[in-house]
This record gives sequence, structure tokens and C-alpha cells, in this order.
Amino acid sequence: MQEQKIILTAKDMARTLDRLASEITERRGDDEHLVIIGIQRRGADLAQRLKEILDERLGRKIPLGKLDINLYRDDWTNLTRQPSINCTEIPFDIESASVILVDDVLFSGRTVRAALEAVLDFGRPRRVELLVLVDRGHRELPIRADYVGKEVKTFENQHVNVLVSERDEKDKVVIIQA
Repeated sequence: MQEQKIILTAKDMARTLDRLASEITERRGDDEHLVIIGIQRRGADLAQRLKEILDERLGRKIPLGKLDINLYRDDWTNLTRQPSINCTEIPFDIESASVILVDDVLFSGRTVRAALEAVLDFGRPRRVELLVLVDRGHRELPIRADYVGKEVKTFENQHVNVLVSERDEKDKVVIIQA
């Protein structure tokens, strides 16, 4: 079994999502055009949780979408295996919307670049802000998150795995050696 270090427990994750929802409420709570789009797969799960917290806090239903970025990846020719394609569901107009794009881990920035390209295929939002549960550094592109749950110093040969109960039967974030 690979050695792993737990950096967020289930309780830590819940508290972090609550804090991130508070930050969104402070910055965008009055914005009637606020929407949330989660990057498939675990970003979409985290986006669903954020939506539920924000719906309760703001007293209204925040539109929620799911985005699959696999067809927008810039590394298709370098992959050793074919990525699994998930669904994109954006059942609302994003033209002039304030989009909170949600992902689990920010690493090189390439997933976010692909997500921005995919979002723009649906229209021109007023703004797009990025929320990540974990920022582990090692950027290859000039991308930063507007909302960060936890910053973690990692080596490039490590992986940050976000486990969510919706897919993994438990919530936690771990660092493992590659």
C-alpha cells in the first residue's frame, strides 16, 4: 500500500466548504446572476455541496452545472490511456452570468484552461472565478484560484487525491507518493 498523509479529514472538508461558501456570500451574495459550475467529476460533487450551502444562506436556488473538459484537453496525444468522458450539463444561460468554477485540486492549471475554453462555448459570462478545495502549486500556466480551501506544498512526484463520499464512500484529502 502506498504511503499517504491525510491533509483534510471529513470534518475538515465540511468546515472548509462552509468557509468557502462564506467567502462567496461576502463577494457575490447580492449577485442575482451567480451560477456554479463544477468540473467533472469531484469538482462537480463539491459544487453540489456548495450549492446546497449557498441556497440555504442566500434564500434562493443557485443554478448548478457540470462540465466535462476531456474534449478540451491539450494532452490528448500524450495520454497513455483514453480519458473517460463524462457529461456536461449546463441547463441555464451563462451569458452575462457570474460563474464560480469549482474543481477539487489546482495543479498545473491545464484543467482550468480547458474548463475556461469549454465554458466560453456556452456563451460569454460577465466573470468567471475559480474555487478549488486544494491548491498544490506547480503551475505550468498563469492561473490562480479566487477561492482556495487549503494550500499545500507538494513535490511534483506526489499526488493529491480528494475522496468524496458520493464516489469513494468517505471524505478526505490525502497526499501520496507517485
